Amino acid sequence: MAYTDPLTGLGNRYRLRDKVRTLAAERADDPAPFTVGIVNLDGFKPINDLFGIAAGDEILCQVAHRLKACMPTGATVTRHSGDEFAFVLPLLFERTGAERVGAMFKEVLSAPYDLGDRHVRLSASFGFAIFPFAGEDFDDLMKSAETALYRSKRRGTGKVTVYSSEIAQEMRRATQIEQALRNAIISDNIEVYFQPIVSLSDDRTVGFEALARWNDPDLGFVSPAVFVPIAEERGFIDALTEALLRRAAQMAATWPRELFLSFNLSSAQLTDRRTSQIVRSIISKAGLEPERLELEITETAVMADAEMAQQIVTDLREAGIRIALDDFGTGQSSLGRLRDFTFDKVKIDRAFVCRIADDEASEHIIRAIVTMCQGLNLEVVAEGIEDFSEALKLKALGCGMGQGYFYGRPMDCDATQKYLDEKYLSSAAE
Repeated sequence: MAYTDPLTGLGNRYRLRDKVRTLAAERADDPAPFTVGIVNLDGFKPINDLFGIAAGDEILCQVAHRLKACMPTGATVTRHSGDEFAFVLPLLFERTGAERVGAMFKEVLSAPYDLGDRHVRLSASFGFAIFPFAGEDFDDLMKSAETALYRSKRRGTGKVTVYSSEIAQEMRRATQIEQALRNAIISDNIEVYFQPIVSLSDDRTVGFEALARWNDPDLGFVSPAVFVPIAEERGFIDALTEALLRRAAQMAATWPRELFLSFNLSSAQLTDRRTSQIVRSIISKAGLEPERLELEITETAVMADAEMAQQIVTDLREAGIRIALDDFGTGQSSLGRLRDFTFDKVKIDRAFVCRIADDEASEHIIRAIVTMCQGLNLEVVAEGIEDFSEALKLKALGCGMGQGYFYGRPMDCDATQKYLDEKYLSSAAE
């Protein structure tokens, strides 16, 4: 009983440990490789919460049955913990084989699970480690497999990763960035830069988008494309976003009242019912009117929990805050989101804008988006405008606003104030 999982009848961690130790001892003199792996079900907790513990247990039993049925000769599968299973594959010697077996396991686990009156689908993520390269004892091997699994989770759902020294280095780097970023947030060392948004009809500045920038004393410049996903994955994106919004709102409150601030919300904030209250509190303390704040959300963020996101969007708009759908045209079911949600603005992704001058298809797509938004009474902003020809073409198509390097690069607070003094306030005075 000490070696058996009572729910699934599979072996448990102790059985896996003994199996690995026995194999390692047998191959100590001539260390022929073998493979250990961990599989974790993606999105199991919401399913468990929605349908109940009994349904969750039934899914775990079906997973155990499928894994046991498809294990290669001599392999052992165990229930590691919760919705995590582990296995040892004595005849699997190298990366390609592990990836092939992982793909087969993934396919087996992706079939619907029968819960009597309903069927449920789940994906699974995998991490593999090969003896002796990824470790020579049980604990080291499992730690390597967990590192590989974590990388799979970082890459999305349904991924297979085999441990390597490069992956270990990547994970150490991510942890190093995480710790430095947490400290930077506490010490308020994340900077806010501002990029102008202009009216294409007369090149007049109408607002600024706030963008995060981080230059660490030890790490140097770290791109937001690196540190923002790490903050999301490791559960402190809310602290980062709130710190950035606080600084951005304080700066925007000093601008002329007709200029608006555009700010990006993360997917995590669209699943937190406190978001509306937190945003309103921050801008109130900064002295920024709700009507001057525009929050950008992506379709991917909306899809994480559409019902909660819709409630948050409704609360924010009722408070007077405007909502823009960012990166339009690159997600799934964008037209459906425009139907189901109430937005004030659509931002056309730079992937279309950068090709408008020499790609007829991109031009037609942008024309269609502009026409549709006019019919829906939505404002349109084109992102990533980099030269005069793009600006001219967008203006001809009826696009109302734009931003990009052609109109101005992101600037720190001092440079933004100088920009306002020289290019906005002086022209307004004329």
